[in-house]
Amino acid sequence: MSKDKSKILDEIEEILEKNEDARKGYEKAADNADSNALAGYFREKASKRREFNTKLKHEIKDAYPDFDEDGSFTGSMHRAWMDVKSLFSADDDESMLEESIKGDKAAIDEYNDVIEYDNLAPGLKTLLISQRDEIQRDIAQNDSLESLH
Repeated sequence: MSKDKSKILDEIEEILEKNEDARKGYEKAADNADSNALAGYFREKASKRREFNTKLKHEIKDAYPDFDEDGSFTGSMHRAWMDVKSLFSADDDESMLEESIKGDKAAIDEYNDVIEYDNLAPGLKTLLISQRDEIQRDIAQNDSLESLH
């Protein structure tokens, strides 16, 4: 399936936003977690999402030199973050894990939507597949952590 460059960039910007929202949510969850192991897990997930965006921005700039990183991306950040903040503000470890799984599953769907485009730059496609696969592995880890509670 083909899509024009501006539409692809819009969808990639949404992935960037969601990764940033997730990073902040995981940091909040780490602060609220009762279990030290779970807090460490959430901190690691926050760090991964930061890394995802760093790599993704680099790859986007290579594929689309006119990409404006400061455009609409920063404009909607606060609103989106407020939604995620409420999801991860519970003091209950199990609830935070459940929300983490839900968010990761939604992220996988968004990654899959963009990966399907025929005219996506090869390096960008490879990176998106790699990040999606890592999120899928996180879901499996989440499921095993959830069984501990």
